Amino acid sequence: MQWTAKEIAGGVLLIGPGLALIVAGTVWKGRAVRPYSRRRALTMAHRAYVRDLSRAADLAIGAARRAAGEGEPAIVTVADVERLVRERYGHEHVERSHAAAALRRRFHHHGCAADCVTDAYV
Repeated sequence: MQWTAKEIAGGVLLIGPGLALIVAGTVWKGRAVRPYSRRRALTMAHRAYVRDLSRAADLAIGAARRAAGEGEPAIVTVADVERLVRERYGHEHVERSHAAAALRRRFHHHGCAADCVTDAYV
């Protein structure tokens, strides 16, 4: 079977733009994402740090309540929150004041004054 010039030109016009779009998509992949912004990155890192502190305080309160015996108060320490933030969320440096503030917030949120004791107020 012989191909005519008209058939070859039609095939090129049909397949060419599709191949061009595939190549363009491969080359420009990811360019539509917003460019790096130091301020936005720092803001997101701070939000993640605060969220991780809150989650660690919740975990520490829950663990202390489970560990407490019948009629005993649950003892939740700032060191527990710091340890959980380091171990579970990978933050190398955790300030005691930040962990204490997160523990105080979650302490009030969970109504722990009735059955918990903490050193977050020291």
